[in-house]
Amino acid sequence: MRVAIVTEVFMPAVDGVVTRLQRTLEELERAGEEAVLIAPAGGPSSYAGVPVVGVPELPMPLYPDGNGYPPKRVALPGPALSRALEAFRPDLVHVVNPVLLGAGAVAISRRRGWPILASYHAHLPTYAHLYRCGWLEPAGWRYIRALHNLAEVNLCTSRATLEVLKRRGIERLELWPYGIETERFQPAKADDRWRWRLSGGHPERTILLYVGRLAKEKTVERLLEAVRDQPDVALAIVGDGPMRPWLERVFAGTATTFLGFLHGEDLAGAYASADVFVLPSETETLGLVTLEAHASGLPVVAADSTVARELIRDGIDGLRYDPAVPGSLHAAVELLALHPDLRARMSQEARRAVAAASWRHATETLRRWYRVASESSSRCAA
Repeated sequence: MRVAIVTEVFMPAVDGVVTRLQRTLEELERAGEEAVLIAPAGGPSSYAGVPVVGVPELPMPLYPDGNGYPPKRVALPGPALSRALEAFRPDLVHVVNPVLLGAGAVAISRRRGWPILASYHAHLPTYAHLYRCGWLEPAGWRYIRALHNLAEVNLCTSRATLEVLKRRGIERLELWPYGIETERFQPAKADDRWRWRLSGGHPERTILLYVGRLAKEKTVERLLEAVRDQPDVALAIVGDGPMRPWLERVFAGTATTFLGFLHGEDLAGAYASADVFVLPSETETLGLVTLEAHASGLPVVAADSTVARELIRDGIDGLRYDPAVPGSLHAAVELLALHPDLRARMSQEARRAVAAASWRHATETLRRWYRVASESSSRCAA
């Protein structure tokens, strides 16, 4: 099958969507599928043997990134997108989180009669509240619903997200399961040198780890509760973003270390060398970092949400806390800091929870939905 994947974001950007696309392209190439990726310009010309077509992009000054990230850009639909799709002549078009470029791909595909599969990766309408534009959320959901309901199949990365979209009136919903690089992310990557760096020179402390973008929707400032008045706890923040300068001021005077951006084996070493992973965000549609932490043997302390309930078994491989209750995060961290035996049991359960996940299985499921979307389109055309 000839599959054109159109995405609003790809390398050099770094986030869970890009990671999923990277692993998916590797598996599609291994399976012998013929694919092309169309994305905002600025990335590589190919990835894992799959051609990458860059579409002219625009900067996004209203959604900046920190110095550790490439500038965030968007691409608008136009002649370059049309030329790329017409040159490839796909059997199916996969639009990833369609908003701008993806919306153009949907319009072109409808006009040309190409089957469309859409995948959903971020609750973008809910971000409006964080950026003081809450009045835009209803319009945002109407727009997202209209786009997705033009697809033969809509894939979600978690069952919790699937239920959210169902309530929003989005149809033909199915699950695209996650994968994890369990060979890369594993407890054996622990290193005393990393404990020293993560803890700011106090490796004897219980080390909390946060990995992710430092932006408003991640609510990283809530983690202040986890380290304040806990002398035996240290917090390591891995990542960068527009909120970093402000967050460094917020956490000043606490046992918090900002490590910036980490990749590959360095990131795996950081995960494995910490004691507990912390996730304060309530806007995740999956939270790939939670799964990477579990694969690395870390119990996860996360803000309670439908996605957290799906991924974290409270009291077994992590703890869920109520962000609306002052002191609940502090109490959860204190419990794990005071009971290393509990952490050890949770560590074993965390690793066990994701042991069977693989990107190969996730991509085989995706390929099956490609066939379903293609067959559904053929039946409608007949």
